[in-house]
Amino acid sequence: MSGGDITPPSTPGNLRSTGAGSNSVSLAWNASTDNVGVTGYEVLRGGSVVATASGTSHTDTGLASSTPYTYTVRALDAAGNRSAAGGPVTVQTTGGSGGGTPVAANGQLRVCGVKLCNENGKQIQLRGMSSHGLQWYSQCLTGGSLDALANDWKADILRISMYIQEGGYETNPRMFTDRVHELIEMATARGMYALVDWHMLTPGDPNYNLARAKTFFTEIAQRHNGKKNVLYEIANEPNGNSVTWSVIRNYANQLVPVIRQYDPDAPIMVGTPAWSSLGVSGPGDQTDTIRANPVSGTNIMYTFHFYAASHGSSYLNALSRAADVLPMFVSEFGTQTSSGDGGNNMAMSQQYIDLMAQKKISWVSWNFSDDFRSGAVFTPGTCPNGPYAGTSRLKEAGIWIRDRIRTPDDF
Repeated sequence: MSGGDITPPSTPGNLRSTGAGSNSVSLAWNASTDNVGVTGYEVLRGGSVVATASGTSHTDTGLASSTPYTYTVRALDAAGNRSAAGGPVTVQTTGGSGGGTPVAANGQLRVCGVKLCNENGKQIQLRGMSSHGLQWYSQCLTGGSLDALANDWKADILRISMYIQEGGYETNPRMFTDRVHELIEMATARGMYALVDWHMLTPGDPNYNLARAKTFFTEIAQRHNGKKNVLYEIANEPNGNSVTWSVIRNYANQLVPVIRQYDPDAPIMVGTPAWSSLGVSGPGDQTDTIRANPVSGTNIMYTFHFYAASHGSSYLNALSRAADVLPMFVSEFGTQTSSGDGGNNMAMSQQYIDLMAQKKISWVSWNFSDDFRSGAVFTPGTCPNGPYAGTSRLKEAGIWIRDRIRTPDDF
């Protein structure tokens, strides 16, 4: 007999459902250990292997609605040893909905001209919410809150806002990456798009975090490249006098190929100068510079952020002009001041909403948490137990933005 490895990995623990849709179930489990190393996990449905996952989560798709499914998970090592099965857990899919989910209706998104289009080439507008920083308000992202976002708010997209500094990713890359994996699976199970936000803010030069970004986005793209609902925002708000468009473009041209190696199709969003204001908050409107020197590659979009109580007509006009010549995506905005707090300017906010509807500019509002600031949609103390549906725990901005997300989509 050979002296090869015959020790199986430990049994995966805490197999659990992180969400269920009408045709999908999302699962997560605790990592196994092994004397050499775990290479993957077999996911079994009804005793048959349906997938081999490289990490500790998986979304099983193509299921019947209103049907229970029983899952177990086994760990594998390089020698082919299998652990005992962890679980089981039984999860029932939800009832089917007539219109289908946003992802069911639109599939793989792509950039066509200067618009965002679905897999059939139809120009669409996505509308949804951004989380607050995961290091502060992760407790507001639960099965219950995301059920409400998908089904009561009728959101198309969840922006997963992972700060790099300020107590974020750099303090514990493994933990924060795993949380992003989990939230992607939770959005997927509910038929929403997931926008993975590399929330660099301070320092303002995205190149400061380039090595970290390459590590993070390599793993995200490897894990989720089979999904149709993942979008990437690779530089939240570049800022600083020295952070010109050429600096941002150089960063993007190094990072986009890292994602494209594994995910050739997903839209990738690039921040614009001066806190993603197209430069209006700094040197002036940089639309022509960006248009003349675009980021290399396909399915690239450019982001614009605004806070209506701080950013008036000059910002609105810049967005309007840019949307005619560049693929634009408003990946963050609020009805209040740029601090995310203060009084709401609903009249200016509505001008932006009307413009974005007219020009099919997708948008995500800040933020889906119970922070004390006026820009957080829930009253303090709502998380983690809710209730999240309806308006009883919403602030003024929350009521206003929920109403605008809930208006029917033109899918």
